[in-house]
Amino acid sequence: MFSYTFHWNQALKALPQMLDGALVTLQVALLSMVIGLALALALTACRLSGNRILGGFATAWVEIARNTPALFQIYMAHFGLGNFGIHLSPYTALLAGIAFNNAGYLAENFRGALKAIPDTQARAGRSLGMTPVQAFRYIVLPQMLRIAFLPVTNQMVWAILMTSLGVTVGMNTDLAGITQELNARSFRTFEFFAIAAIIYYLIAKAVTLGARLLAARMFRY
Repeated sequence: MFSYTFHWNQALKALPQMLDGALVTLQVALLSMVIGLALALALTACRLSGNRILGGFATAWVEIARNTPALFQIYMAHFGLGNFGIHLSPYTALLAGIAFNNAGYLAENFRGALKAIPDTQARAGRSLGMTPVQAFRYIVLPQMLRIAFLPVTNQMVWAILMTSLGVTVGMNTDLAGITQELNARSFRTFEFFAIAAIIYYLIAKAVTLGARLLAARMFRY
């Protein structure tokens, strides 16, 4: 028999705390994307360099990132590295784990985007007197970013959702961590996690909408 009594007032009173946690969630997601993008560009360059060692390293990174659970990657950053004397705080371990995951997926997105651009594009630039670097910067890179933009947006949304895994390593300042602590004190599981789910949903939708508006402005032609 359904006899649960909802207490939304108690959960709504904690909304400011949850919104503060949402800001931390956004901070971790944004930092992980910035680091992930930089690493992904480096990994893409390694895979295209023709060097077997660099190419093998980049391929191994991508394979591990894309074919193992993100939770394991965060665990390895927090607990695994501790066995070697490298102790990361929950915040740093969460950031490192998500950035590692982002780099693997984004590197594969960039590689696919580059493959979608005909080689004749770069050769045409060279025939106009451009150096290889100039041809890549002014011809190939803008097209690659246009093709990869929406997958990058999807990865940003995924990074936001992945931050919730931080509770498994003791992260208690983000949205998931604060929600878990509030639930532990009040046992109002449905109310607190329902509000948290709505906040995650709104953040993800805001990112998606903002990306679409930005893409419409940046890639008009």
